[in-house]
Amino acid sequence: KTSKPLDELGPVDYLVVEFPAGASNFTGEMAAELVALVDAGTIRVIDVLILTKNEDGSVEAMELSDVPELGELQALEAELAELLAEEDVLHLAACMEPGSTAGVLIWENLWAAPFASAARRAGGQLIANGRIPIQAIIASLEADEALATEGV
Repeated sequence: KTSKPLDELGPVDYLVVEFPAGASNFTGEMAAELVALVDAGTIRVIDVLILTKNEDGSVEAMELSDVPELGELQALEAELAELLAEEDVLHLAACMEPGSTAGVLIWENLWAAPFASAARRAGGQLIANGRIPIQAIIASLEADEALATEGV
């Protein structure tokens, strides 16, 4: 549970990282990068889940506190809020392949909180946001480079 007033919260995002069947490898490198973002004050972790989609399509969800070997993530465990309802978990797992495992991360963008709070005080409200897939950015840059090389 957060101690900050709701009007001071930054934008909250989530991501789902899927690992194919037999390849779930939640490495120490991933944990270290997450801890570094928290330590730098860039993000605040709100919730972390590990989802397993069985071959029959059923889904099992584990909270981070249920994982015996937390490693560096042990420091983040106390911050977690168990934000997602069962229907949210099923929605997130819908895109997973049977037999796969996925990590779900929900975080507050602390770096954006002062701007978001100022926008709310000014009477504004966020009506849309999104993310451009890195593959689309790379393709666009490569297309621009190809045009420049051709002298167009």
